[in-house]
Amino acid sequence: MIKIVFSDIDGTFLTNDHRVTKKTEDAVKLLLDKNIPFVLVSARMPEAIYPITNKIGIKIPIISYSGGLVLTKEEEVLYSKTIAKEHTEAVLKAIDDGWKDVTVNYYVGRRWFVRDVNDKRVKYEMDITEATAENADFRELMNNQIMPNKILIMCDPPICEEMERELGKMFPPLNVVRSSKFLLEIMDKSVSKATGINVMLKHYGLTAAEALGFGDNYNDVDMFKLVGTAVVMGNAPDPVKKYANEITATNEDSGIWEYLTKYAIV
Repeated sequence: MIKIVFSDIDGTFLTNDHRVTKKTEDAVKLLLDKNIPFVLVSARMPEAIYPITNKIGIKIPIISYSGGLVLTKEEEVLYSKTIAKEHTEAVLKAIDDGWKDVTVNYYVGRRWFVRDVNDKRVKYEMDITEATAENADFRELMNNQIMPNKILIMCDPPICEEMERELGKMFPPLNVVRSSKFLLEIMDKSVSKATGINVMLKHYGLTAAEALGFGDNYNDVDMFKLVGTAVVMGNAPDPVKKYANEITATNEDSGIWEYLTKYAIV
């Protein structure tokens, strides 16, 4: 029996133009009416998640930074994992030395630091997420022991793929994974969506077998391996679909609603 539902955001909970369909919204509200917790699990920072939940009028727990920061529905911190200073320094130096035309983002709790808020990629991300970036000197943050939950690299797809491969080899203590063709997420090795889900399951006194997870991309695989029921969106890449208990409709076609109503979970 499903007692808790976890869902990725981009490509899963949201359509391609960053909306929640009416059917998806209804499905979530029906879950909550049945006292089944619905938890958004995303690489996004909290300030890029709350505008979504506020718009549809729900207050729910969230797992941010792909498991690096876990918040209750009252926005209390259950778990926070940052990257060690030595690893932060080393990976930032490797990025600056090795690649040009990339945008580096430094996320700390509920704050987002960049080198230039006018960078076109940063402005695009602010438009999409409704979060606000702040200018900062990363060296100064590190000197003040303000360490990131996540470093995000924005770049063109071939560079993103190359950086994932090369930085992954260079930094075994870090988790380096693409969350889209253009985005590379860097966190402590212990962090994954499964990490955050386990924290949330403990909070609710539930088991992984009682959990259902919706997702669409490579950074959802750890979630799929953990939960009792893994439901992959129809728009997912083929290699991701092999982790599914079932494949549902696409994010554009309200795949979350389709699955939950098909099996009378709502």
